[in-house]
Amino acid sequence: MSRRAGLRDRDICFLLLQEIMKEHIIRLAIMLAYYVKAKSKKRIRGDTALTYELVSKIPNQEKHLSRLIGLNDVDCISNLRMDRRTFGRLCVILRERGGLVDGRFVTVEEQLAMFLSILAHHKKNRVVRFDFWRSGQTISHYVHAVLGAIIRVHDLFLAKPQAVPDDCTDQRWQWFKGCLGALDGTYISVMVGSEDKPRYRTRKGQISTNVLGVCDRNLNFSYVLTGWEGSAADSRILRDAINRPHGLKVPKGKYYLCDNGYANSEGFLTPYKGVRYHLKEWGPNTARPQNKEELFNLRHSKARNVIERAFGILKMRLGILRSPSFYPIRVQNRLIMAAFLLNNFIRMEMPTDPIEQQLESMVEDSGFGLDVENDEFVDTVECSPQWNASRNALAESMWAHYLNNN
Repeated sequence: MSRRAGLRDRDICFLLLQEIMKEHIIRLAIMLAYYVKAKSKKRIRGDTALTYELVSKIPNQEKHLSRLIGLNDVDCISNLRMDRRTFGRLCVILRERGGLVDGRFVTVEEQLAMFLSILAHHKKNRVVRFDFWRSGQTISHYVHAVLGAIIRVHDLFLAKPQAVPDDCTDQRWQWFKGCLGALDGTYISVMVGSEDKPRYRTRKGQISTNVLGVCDRNLNFSYVLTGWEGSAADSRILRDAINRPHGLKVPKGKYYLCDNGYANSEGFLTPYKGVRYHLKEWGPNTARPQNKEELFNLRHSKARNVIERAFGILKMRLGILRSPSFYPIRVQNRLIMAAFLLNNFIRMEMPTDPIEQQLESMVEDSGFGLDVENDEFVDTVECSPQWNASRNALAESMWAHYLNNN
């Protein structure tokens, strides 16, 4: 009896051990299943997962793009700085002439909208990524693609300067026959490395690049030179511009209006030094011009003010020019070029410029230019007695006409 009882105890122990092992095996199997599932979520990159991700994002992407360019011109101008017609024209030009193509999942329209959002409001990559439901790498890739396409078609966006005709009736320009427009330099803040900051520091202590801009009478830029450090003098930059193979071309007998930061030389007419010049010095409570020099400076200031207004419109339109951007300096210079070009295109295509209207309500490493068909161009910016005599003759004719009519 004791032996049989002992066998029964062993059988019971064996059965209990089997049950315990089964429970452990089941628990291990469950744990292993959860582990494999978790690892598969981290490692999955197949077509099924990609398709699911795109399908879930597409409605949001289409909705955001439709709100930007598909509803009305007001929202399009507020966000992209141009109306829907101008936006469509720009897409066609960048496709046909700039070499911009649709990506696998991103159309040219969305690529351009990303780029304009950055230029207009100086948005960071992570902000644009959130707005457009794209990855940061996608945003960066297409921003550089659009930037390159705009630079390639710069000849379409730059204005061709037209000299003031002899029969001009505009009171602002009728005294400056043969004038092509005005030029000046403007400081645009940039971000550079510590070793380069002394070269980019202006006389006011800001880290900026000195950009030479040339515009015509209609506030459209005809030449832009970027890349110079903020410490560089305006006259030095102008000398570099006219000596470049595809630089600023000033035909003999034509000229631009400049301030006293430049020399009064052939092709560049400056005001008299030591004589009141700026428009704020000619307010309603100030005396009238007392001599030919003051009269010349007053009319010169009224005409040359066109370049100041052009810079003001440009910086009001595109916020990326109002603060330093976190790009390499070479990319920053290219973005500045693109900003000048897009500003021209918007002004040429849109029937009315809201930025210019707003301004009027507030106040009463390479250069791009268009070649001018002429065999002889100005090749120096040194002051000359002949050009000083020409300025004196013009001032005397102004003064004589002024005395006869007053």
